[in-house]
Amino acid sequence: MPHALHLRGAIAALAVPVLALAATLLPSVAAHAEGEVNIYSYREPGLIDPILKQFSKETGIKVNVIYSKDGLIERMSAEGANSPADLLLTPESGLLIQAKAAGVTQALNSKTLEDAVPASLRDPEDHWFALTRRARVVYASKDRVAQNAITYEELADPKWKGKICIRSGQHTYNIALIASMIAHLGEEKAEAWLIGLRDNLARKPAGGDREGVRDVQAGLCDLAVGNTYYMAAMLKNPEQKVWADSVKMLFPNAADRGTHINISGAALAAHAPHRDNAAKLMEFFVSHEAQEIYAEANGEYPVIASAKPSELVKSWGELKADPILLSDLAALRKKASELVDKVRFDAGPSS
Repeated sequence: MPHALHLRGAIAALAVPVLALAATLLPSVAAHAEGEVNIYSYREPGLIDPILKQFSKETGIKVNVIYSKDGLIERMSAEGANSPADLLLTPESGLLIQAKAAGVTQALNSKTLEDAVPASLRDPEDHWFALTRRARVVYASKDRVAQNAITYEELADPKWKGKICIRSGQHTYNIALIASMIAHLGEEKAEAWLIGLRDNLARKPAGGDREGVRDVQAGLCDLAVGNTYYMAAMLKNPEQKVWADSVKMLFPNAADRGTHINISGAALAAHAPHRDNAAKLMEFFVSHEAQEIYAEANGEYPVIASAKPSELVKSWGELKADPILLSDLAALRKKASELVDKVRFDAGPSS
C-alpha cells in the first residue's frame, strides 16, 4: 500500500475519494508507484466509477481520482512537472481544447484509439479523444408543439417569439453550438440568427438545460434547448420526471447536415508519471465493453461504431450527427463568445 500524502489547503478541498481512495491522495512516492493511474476529473465520480472498477478488476491497476467542477487545468499548470496527474477527464470539448492550449496535455499515439475514435471526435495531434457523445437538441412541448422536426435556423423564426428557453449564451455548451452556426452560415448570418433567437426568448437566459424543460412544462415556453443526456437524468429524478414527460425531443437538422454534438473526453497529462497505465486506461475507455457501460451510465451515445446506445437512448430516435470536426469548431469559439456579447444575448429579448 503506498504511503499517503496530506493534500494541503485548496488541494484538499478539491479531493473526492473514489474506489479505494481515502481522504488523502497521490503522495510523491505513490505518484510514481507501479500499478496505479491518477485521474483529474471534471466528470462526477459516480458517472465513471463502474468503468474504473472494471478496469481495475481486469488489469490490477489501482485508479485514484480527484474530482472538481473547476480549476483542474489551472492546478495541473501550477503543478508543472511535479503533477501526479496521468489523465484529465472532461464533460465537454471546450475543456479539452483549453487544456491543450495551456500545455498540460501531450500526444498519445495509439492505433487502438485512432482506429476506434472517428477523426471528427479527436484532436488532430492526438492530445485528446472523445469517450462519449451527446446531441444539443430541442425539447418541445407535447401539448403545444405539433411539429416533429426542426432546424437550428428555425429557432430564429418570429413564429417562436416569446416561446424559447435557454441557458446563458456564454455557457460552453452554447458557445460550441454558436461556433457550429458560424461554421455553417458564416459570421454575418450567424450573428443575424443569434439576434433572432434572442428576440424569440421567453425570458433572459438562465439556469441549466433541465430548468428550460421545467419551464416548458410550466407553460413559460414551448421550446427549450438542451443536451440529450438530461432526459435520462430527469427521468431518474422523481421531482423532474414530470418535466421530462411533458416534452418530446427534436433533433435539429436531422434532414440535412445533422445535429450538433459535443463530447466527453480524455487527455493524457503532459507529465504523466504512469504514462503506460494511463494509455491502457484510455484504450480501455474505447473498448466495446467500456463504451456500453459508460454510455448506459450517462445516458449518452458511444463513440465507437460497434457499441450500441442504451434502450432508453435508442428510444429517442436515430442520431444523425453533424460531421464537422470538433477541432475546427475550436477556432471559432472565441468569435462565438464575442457574438454573444455583441448582440447582448444574455440580456434577453428586450435588449
